[in-house]
Amino acid sequence: MGNVSCVFCGCVEQASVGVVERWGRFEKLAEPGLHFFNPLAGQCFAGYLSTRISSLDVKIETKTKDNVFVQLICSIQYRVIKESADDAFYELQNPKEQIQAYVFDVVRALVPRMNLDDLFEQKGEVAKSVLEELEKVMGAYGYSIEHMLMVDIIPDPSVRRAMNEINAAQRLQLASVYKGESEKVLIVKKAEAEAEAKYLGGVGVARQRQAITDGLRENIVNFSHKVEGTSAKEVMDLIMVTQYFDTIKDLGNSSKNTTVFIPHGPGHVRDIGDQIRNGVMEAASGQVSVE
Repeated sequence: MGNVSCVFCGCVEQASVGVVERWGRFEKLAEPGLHFFNPLAGQCFAGYLSTRISSLDVKIETKTKDNVFVQLICSIQYRVIKESADDAFYELQNPKEQIQAYVFDVVRALVPRMNLDDLFEQKGEVAKSVLEELEKVMGAYGYSIEHMLMVDIIPDPSVRRAMNEINAAQRLQLASVYKGESEKVLIVKKAEAEAEAKYLGGVGVARQRQAITDGLRENIVNFSHKVEGTSAKEVMDLIMVTQYFDTIKDLGNSSKNTTVFIPHGPGHVRDIGDQIRNGVMEAASGQVSVE
């Protein structure tokens, strides 16, 4: 329904307060409800004030300590103090302009002393300083400052592009470090795997040669026991010749091999036998030294 009045009465709505004058001078505050007054005695309603919370958005353009122009958007929530509504009614003609002027004054006094990064980190401190100043000043005029919010900080577009490029470069640098570390781990693990494979391959070859040596030794002993009058050297020569011919046979039967030239003759067979015998003896002596 709203605030209504006539010559003899007036109605003040909820969350509002009425100002009653007598002969043009403030007399009292009217609470919400219906009020009667005597116009013959000079009583009348001078006006109404809302006690609801109002919001005011203020845009401020200023410069930081590192010479960056920024635009700050502040939101101030304020209301009329019910008990001091007469001060709010008579003292200020335009409270929004008054609040805006003090916000401009405080912000432009603080921000030029801060770098851009510090402003982003300490925007709460800036809002607190503005709130304290507004409470001290506007309280004398019958207004209460409920909240002061630093809604947004908008740097110049060129500065924002530069900040994004710096951030992207830092992230790329960090990604390169992580990539280098992962490649390093892969190389180390690959080298360790190759070393382990070579070690195990060497162990396998050593065991293979040991098995061959043991087998030859056993064959020589058995042959010497079964055929009387034969020496170990003769048995070894016979085994070497047999192995030699088996090798030639395998080379000839393999379809993957190309032409292979090898020395052939009784003398060459003897030389091969001496070489194999020396290798067997070296392997056996190596086993003894290890044990």
